[in-house]
Amino acid sequence: MGFFTRAAQWAGHGITMPVPTSNPKSSRFMRIAQGIDVRPFLSELAAAPEMWLADTSRQRKVRCQRDTQNIFLRVAKKPLPPGARNANNVHASRVTRSASRFPQALEYCQRIADLQGGELGRATLVALQPQGCVRPHVDAGAYYRIRDRYHLVLKSPSGSPLTASGETVVMREGELWAFDNKAKHDARNPSDETRVHLIFDVLPPQGCGYYVLPPLG
Repeated sequence: MGFFTRAAQWAGHGITMPVPTSNPKSSRFMRIAQGIDVRPFLSELAAAPEMWLADTSRQRKVRCQRDTQNIFLRVAKKPLPPGARNANNVHASRVTRSASRFPQALEYCQRIADLQGGELGRATLVALQPQGCVRPHVDAGAYYRIRDRYHLVLKSPSGSPLTASGETVVMREGELWAFDNKAKHDARNPSDETRVHLIFDVLPPQGCGYYVLPPLG
């Protein structure tokens, strides 16, 4: 079942039909929904600003993410299984203690996974600093290879440019996007305000991956 067929099942759940940014056979991006009321998620963030500093490991240890701050809602389950060199090859995930402060954000991620009959993976609230960037990288490993990546834009007054394989889109507040994070990609925040996205992964039903694409020639 392809993306457009499955998307019809989302009608009546507050999820609009998808609007592809270009030919869906070659596009690395697809806008799933727009006009989403993100105020509940922003209210959760406003009530817990200290959580941005609860875990700074990603911006300290992952060079391409050094301009970001992160609040982890779901992460790789530890201890890592035998043979797994890092979390990129770990499929199991767990809810973090921080997630208790953001029940509506986590519920939204679960809702999207449920609507497509998939399994929710990791989920993170990510703030990209003013004039900051996420440097080009590929999300490699067994975990990412079989999952689809989603961005819900919570705060981005000037829009969020994101590029994958040379294709660029500008994501806007209240929009939900899927994109191929298995391609080399980067993001920018050209504004003087912090940009905030809710980013999460979904393992789709077998044969129904939206962005588990073969290499494009």
